[in-house]
Amino acid sequence: MIYRFRIILDTEEDIFRDIEIEQTATCEDLHNSITQSFGFDGTEMASFYISDDEWRQGEEIALFDMGEGQTPLRTMIETPLEEVLSEDQTRMIYVYDFLNLWTFFVELGEIAEVEDGKSYPNLMYVHGQIPAQAPEADFSGDEDDFDEDDPFADEDDDYDIEDYDGLDFDENWN
Repeated sequence: MIYRFRIILDTEEDIFRDIEIEQTATCEDLHNSITQSFGFDGTEMASFYISDDEWRQGEEIALFDMGEGQTPLRTMIETPLEEVLSEDQTRMIYVYDFLNLWTFFVELGEIAEVEDGKSYPNLMYVHGQIPAQAPEADFSGDEDDFDEDDPFADEDDDYDIEDYDGLDFDENWN
């Protein structure tokens, strides 16, 4: 089967690419297709993030596992697309170049039959030109994102220095 994607640059202008790729291809294959279709050289770090219908960032699938933690990261080369995407799970966020934060919305639009004589991955459609610089990232969030169960959340953003008195930072500071 073939996955048909629309990859949209997170910017005010409509800039997107439609790509089709084998369902058995890896996330690294999709990463390479995206970088080539948008004109990047592919030498920067990148990650996919599985996301929900509201585009909330979930599990990371990294180009390389550079973490030193006990839990290894999932890597693109080891993760087939069919393992993370389906008719029910259709969205991922793709971030390329962590210094500039080129951010893309990746959506699985269709699962189709392989066409004889066609090679994959295939760039189906190009719309818009990528700007010279990455669009500015907006990390402000929505006011509706306030979580009453989060002990660190503060709806009024009123921080009281006395809340931090018992943390004893000075005792463990080198």
